[in-house]
Amino acid sequence: MITIRNAEEKDIPEILDIYNHSVLHTTSVYSYKPHTLEMRRKWFEEKKAAGHPVIIAEEDNRIAGFIAYGPFRSWPAYKYTVEHSVHIHPDFRRKGIASMLMKEMIEFAAKNDVHAIIAGIDSANFASTKLHLQFNFKEVAHFKEVGYKFNKWLDLIFMELVLETPANPKGE
Repeated sequence: MITIRNAEEKDIPEILDIYNHSVLHTTSVYSYKPHTLEMRRKWFEEKKAAGHPVIIAEEDNRIAGFIAYGPFRSWPAYKYTVEHSVHIHPDFRRKGIASMLMKEMIEFAAKNDVHAIIAGIDSANFASTKLHLQFNFKEVAHFKEVGYKFNKWLDLIFMELVLETPANPKGE
């Protein structure tokens, strides 16, 4: 049975393993070097301090995947927009776990006055594109050859989900 819950500090090493697998073996992260445990701890602490979610899927006391979001851009007027990422452990792919995590994250975002959720997806990652389409994300941008990894140029697409929140946006 799969349990969806908020991540805790004790989960960071498994989250790190999943993330680093993505760095080393996929184009879902446009980075070359794995993160250290300290880097992932800092990332986790920053998410918690900002009130941003880190949600995990757990099965048989193993973390099957995680989803998190953070600021899309640092300027104040973007405060209702977030960018998210979802990563699934290779042993748990194609079990619907990413969908479970997406549902939970979208509900969290709506309850926390997020208006737009952005996903940056490698254009060849058809599984991720399909997942996002299932949740009504729309492709809003396609950037040609903006990344280079595994000896090839990579295209990046942005997909967006617009929520009916917040009820009373505040400008500064």
